[in-house]
Amino acid sequence: MEQRTALSSASAFTYPSFQRYWAARLCVTLAIQMQAVAIGWQVYDLTRRPLDLGLVGLAQFLPSLGLALVTGHVADRYDRRTVMALCIIVEALCAVLFLTFTLQDGTNTPFLFGVLVLFGTARAFEFPASVALMPNLVPPRLFTNAAAWSSSAWQAATIVGPAIGGLLYAIGPEAVYGCCVLMFLLSVFLVNTIRIEQREKEQMAATWESVVAGISFIRGQPVVLGAVSLDLFAVLLGGATALLPVYARDILHVGPWGLGLLRSAPAVGALVTALLVARRPIQRHAGAILLGAVGIFGLSIVVFGLSRNLWLSLLALIILGASDMVSVVIRRVLVLVKTPDEMRGRVSAVESVFIGASNELGEFESGVTAAWFGVVPAVVLGGLGTLAIVGLWARIFPQLRRVNSLEGERLEKP
Repeated sequence: MEQRTALSSASAFTYPSFQRYWAARLCVTLAIQMQAVAIGWQVYDLTRRPLDLGLVGLAQFLPSLGLALVTGHVADRYDRRTVMALCIIVEALCAVLFLTFTLQDGTNTPFLFGVLVLFGTARAFEFPASVALMPNLVPPRLFTNAAAWSSSAWQAATIVGPAIGGLLYAIGPEAVYGCCVLMFLLSVFLVNTIRIEQREKEQMAATWESVVAGISFIRGQPVVLGAVSLDLFAVLLGGATALLPVYARDILHVGPWGLGLLRSAPAVGALVTALLVARRPIQRHAGAILLGAVGIFGLSIVVFGLSRNLWLSLLALIILGASDMVSVVIRRVLVLVKTPDEMRGRVSAVESVFIGASNELGEFESGVTAAWFGVVPAVVLGGLGTLAIVGLWARIFPQLRRVNSLEGERLEKP
């Protein structure tokens, strides 16, 4: 393990490789968020169908679902830095393809969705590799701090990325995609500078038992299963981000720049919360706090869905992001603490399916329900569904409700 190079012993940033990892995540997430604004606006501009916005999420989620058993095995068998870097190179290639499509004045939306599937495939391999890499960069006592700082990189990029994407889109989508290519390449460079003590990996045979070990492990850990499934179903029902282009254009009438603000607002609340948690980790009643945070998430979805005022909508989205960040940090630390390093790739791959289902598949669900019931009813019903899930999970997973200190959690024997 790398030696500390700064005075403070309470921060993951005292480890240079974590600094590079954090910066790489910041760059790649900036590119992803900028690209998401361009893709969302471009697709809706071409088709004017909310369902197509849902298909954008579905196209990126299906690869992680179909490849979940393979991606985790790869992350546990091969150098996680190499896997992460190769995936980001493929993401840069996708940005080049989006740029080419735009420069040729393309209207072939199936081509866009095909590239999104390739992009989703790269992210399916990147997620378990990057998540499993992080605990190799800091000691276990700094997992909570590292998880909060790592999440802050994602949230900072989610604030800045959509705003930059919205402003650049005013110049043209090609400006957005060109910047994305550069950010992806910078991230690849940073990943390649990460240095850790290399431990020889066990050369696992790709047996069915080893491939599905991540699923079996999570099934044997009720607290982890409850936490990740709570995120899955709550955000699946309450996901409204896919419909933000509709709100920006047709309900709030704020245009591309306003869309950037709406996409950034959840990250404002999440970033502030991540910084607070990094400085003051959650010490007590973690399970109850998790359930309460997801409940607040559902309420904020309802308020956003009913709002016709930009500032009230932004406030609701900020609260949404803050409550979601509490859930993210608690869930991530629970998974890190309870999972042996040699299984973190496979467990993270399963977790990525839950996260992808709650985000990308949630976007598809939002698009479908918006097509059936209308945009506003779809969002409000989703928020109410999230509240119902919180109450149900509190009963189904009493172990999760009773979790107290995250640092005190230990591996349960299946």
